[in-house]
Amino acid sequence: MPFAQDEIRCDHLCGIGPDGHWHGWFAVHVDGAALRRSGLHPDQPSAMVNGPSPPGWWHAAAERHAR
Repeated sequence: MPFAQDEIRCDHLCGIGPDGHWHGWFAVHVDGAALRRSGLHPDQPSAMVNGPSPPGWWHAAAERHAR
């Protein structure tokens, strides 16, 4: 794994969603210096918005397919 144990943290959150059912979420936190070492940093062209956002239907389709 490219990250040391103290550079990454994973949290699991549980709770009742707006629909009344239990849901679980994962949050992954990585130290910024570790990301920079891996070549992921704010100076990368892909880290900045470089064009218009995709249309609304594209986002809706992506959310449908994610389930």
